Amino acid sequence: MGLASDRLLDWKTARSVGARAAGQGPVLTAVDRARLLEDFADGVPLASGEVERYTGLSVGGYPARPWVMGRSEWIGANLRTFNGLLEPLAERILARSREGALGTVRRATLGAQVGGLLGYLSRKVLGQFDAFLPADDDGLIYFVGPNVVGVERRFGFRERDFRLWVALHETTHRVQFGAVPWLRGYVNDLASSYLGSVDLDPRRMIERVKHATQAVRTGEADWRGLGWIVLLMTPDQRETFQRVQAVMTLLEGHAMHVMNALGATLVPDAPAFARRLAERRQGSRRLERTIQRSIGFDTKARQYDVGERFVTAIVQRSGMDAFNRVWESRSNLPTLEEIARPEAWLARVGSI
Repeated sequence: MGLASDRLLDWKTARSVGARAAGQGPVLTAVDRARLLEDFADGVPLASGEVERYTGLSVGGYPARPWVMGRSEWIGANLRTFNGLLEPLAERILARSREGALGTVRRATLGAQVGGLLGYLSRKVLGQFDAFLPADDDGLIYFVGPNVVGVERRFGFRERDFRLWVALHETTHRVQFGAVPWLRGYVNDLASSYLGSVDLDPRRMIERVKHATQAVRTGEADWRGLGWIVLLMTPDQRETFQRVQAVMTLLEGHAMHVMNALGATLVPDAPAFARRLAERRQGSRRLERTIQRSIGFDTKARQYDVGERFVTAIVQRSGMDAFNRVWESRSNLPTLEEIARPEAWLARVGSI
């Protein structure tokens, strides 16, 4: 065990628990898998070209390429990413441990918790661009084949059209990070800063819970919309968290805007796709909605809607060139308050 994160968490347990929680999903024949590979191999380059044309953003380096995977493969890919991201937090925790590593039971428990979370998410996600991949993997886009096929079968979607529609969203993320040189570093810095500041000392956590409870009772804390977890953060953590929420809302909203704008001409059934998937999220059972709130899944859904409204308002009012000023520098990124009030961002950054 070399890395601190390897001494903090049992990654083998995480992978095993994640695979069990994920399940296999819909059974795919050899023909099903071949069609998935062919459709995404055709759809990703097409989507990339259309996204670049519509947004005016240009990507160099590796061409976008799909990796159609199963749920267990998706879990494995994200565990590799988490291993690196958790390093700052692991170093802080283990520095206070006399043995320089957590006990076997605690490592296994943390591994099971992470694996269970990823196992649940692996049943939901359709595609993903991993912004934390190393440079030599730039351009790689994940698609979880069983989930894509499961949605298509459930709603009777046209396979090739639905896959192109999903590819439009994920290739937009790839274009964002491929065309904006500073964006990947900015997101990585935010993640490292937040995880490096996390303090799991039980006494301090108890104090933060007491303070949060008092703040809610007196009305001092405005936490709605960000999730209850923000109440347990220090002021510095809360500031970083809000910056994370702002940039992720922008990125998801931009991807939704582009997907829907291009889908209107490239994918005839795009409005039906969007409507049925929204119904799918809202129609979850009460228990599942509770789980989603507890892990922040509902916040992710709100990011899509709020962010898309922001991007669409700017583009409709001032055009894509004006919106693209957001990519010029970190200082041009909107705050959460500006995302709710697009005119405030335009007044600060200036329209063209």
